[in-house]
Amino acid sequence: MKVILKNGESMEVVENATCMQAASAISEGLARNAVCAKVNGELVDLSYTLKDGDALEIVTLKDKEGLQVYRHTCAHVLAQALKTVYPTCKLSIGPVIENGFYYDVDFVTPISQADLAKVEVEMQKIIKSNLPIERFTLPRNEALELMKGYSENYKVELIEDLPLEAEISFYKQGNFTDLCRGPHLPSTGKIKAFKLTGIAGAYWRGDEHNKMLTRIYGTAFAKKDEMEAYFTMLEEAKKRDHTKLGKELKLFTMVNEGKGLPFFLPNGMVLKNTLIDYWRQIHTRAGYVEVSTPIMLNRTLWETSGHWFHYRDNMYTTKVDDEDFAIKPMNCPGSILVYKNEPHSYKDLPIRMGELGLVHRHEKSGQLHGLFRVRCFTQDDAHIFMTPDQIKDEIKGVVSLINEVYTLFGFKYHVELSTRPENSMGSDKDWELATDALRSALDDMGSEYVVNEGDGAFYGPKIDFHLEDSIGRTWQCGTIQLDFQLPQRFEMEYVGEDGAKHRPIMVHRVAFGSIERFIGILIEHFAGKFPVWLSPVQVKILPITERQTDYVNELAKKMREQGIRVEVDLRNEKIGYKIREAQMEKVPYMLVVGEKEAEAGLVAVRRRDKGDTGAIPADEFIAMVTDDIAKKTAF
Repeated sequence: MKVILKNGESMEVVENATCMQAASAISEGLARNAVCAKVNGELVDLSYTLKDGDALEIVTLKDKEGLQVYRHTCAHVLAQALKTVYPTCKLSIGPVIENGFYYDVDFVTPISQADLAKVEVEMQKIIKSNLPIERFTLPRNEALELMKGYSENYKVELIEDLPLEAEISFYKQGNFTDLCRGPHLPSTGKIKAFKLTGIAGAYWRGDEHNKMLTRIYGTAFAKKDEMEAYFTMLEEAKKRDHTKLGKELKLFTMVNEGKGLPFFLPNGMVLKNTLIDYWRQIHTRAGYVEVSTPIMLNRTLWETSGHWFHYRDNMYTTKVDDEDFAIKPMNCPGSILVYKNEPHSYKDLPIRMGELGLVHRHEKSGQLHGLFRVRCFTQDDAHIFMTPDQIKDEIKGVVSLINEVYTLFGFKYHVELSTRPENSMGSDKDWELATDALRSALDDMGSEYVVNEGDGAFYGPKIDFHLEDSIGRTWQCGTIQLDFQLPQRFEMEYVGEDGAKHRPIMVHRVAFGSIERFIGILIEHFAGKFPVWLSPVQVKILPITERQTDYVNELAKKMREQGIRVEVDLRNEKIGYKIREAQMEKVPYMLVVGEKEAEAGLVAVRRRDKGDTGAIPADEFIAMVTDDIAKKTAF
């Protein structure tokens, strides 16, 4: 029989060949590195039996899905080890997460971080035993009996939620059997490097009304040196923690009186306003107009937009004059009302409408984290209203603008096209048109992208930008969402060239995403050492004695007149102490001024990461810094 390979070529294999046999027929090297396979687009075990005409792709650890299968198998090894060390524990779920996996477990006697070492020893034994991993299926009633026999009540609950006619899959390794959809590695010995990383509490099924379970986190890599590099990155990330640096650099604070509601301090406001100034500059240049819409609007609006039904649990509500209101979780409905404030012709379009809107979303307290997960934040929103034939050019313009932003900050990024989710509104035709328009724009630009099936917004597909920071972590920030739905729901119109009324197409897009979250990312990306143009304090003048007071004050005045953010340290402290403090504050330039410099109109320049660079005329230094700021150099 024949199977179709990834490159489109067909290959002869024996009747009822498995994916592993097919991999061996392609090459022994591929068979050695194979983790699982993809048959007709579905991930399967290497033991899966092929049929004539199947499309086959062998998956290795170089593929994202391969690493996920590898880590999920490691989660099953963890579960087996736990049942060996703690026979009375009850297993619940053990999924893969970014950079690792976890397993939620119900222990009779609580365990601690210190207990993980003996679990790891047992895991090593299981891996060394190289146990074959075998898949089998059972009808629902037999599956229930099997898990009841093992006293695994959480597994029983999961099975009970499945349809009566479901055929339920299990995986067996040695004397351990677990409920799982799969796929898995062919044997436990394929795991080369793993580490249990932490322990936490987690409610069963994420419901605070259910029992608190113990969540054990771990990670696994194809090679030991890759795992060591990962932990080195984690150590570097700890040093860059934006909550720690935010406090040290006096950028922002969080208080118990407003959990999840950040307070920006003077230095943080300088940073935030500098970003906003930059945002306004590039958007004015790109032909955007700016609007501001109310923070609270009535229920009727949110019902029309669909948020009241699709997003209600994340919204804060109140009553005004016995009428239901909601604090806006998104800016788009307000922008639509601005558009509808006056009639429009096709000659007016596209209208590019920006808004730095403060939005509020109800996040659970356990999910709050610094500036990354907050309950209120400023979205650098923009909504573009256009005709169908303007879609491609507008999408290209947004992609170009977002590329400019990320390049300025030194971020690499990759692009994902997210398609229709289950919880969506609108017709199949509209979704197909919208998705094809985004895909076509990316193809025309030659942009590389991956398709993220089912992860679009409820009103339309989207393009997401995942940026990579200086230590290799990725963050989802920018997004472009093409929307055919809200213009219909709000009955938006424009008069076309034919004199008839038409429905505009709408794009939702952000570059920073959330300004607060983007600031958190920048803090960690730069480790608090912002480029000169972005630094809250750009220059610190450090007089050696009080005799230089008049000179340094005059110097600071000249700098402020040139738009330089400067501070003067007039404290009666030794110069070495002043320098160390300025270094701790991560100020880009420090100017040491003694009697000699004051008399000659000089400044002794120290750069943040280069130390003493020598004395130069003060005017020359001012010109250099203003040039740095104007060009937004990386420093």
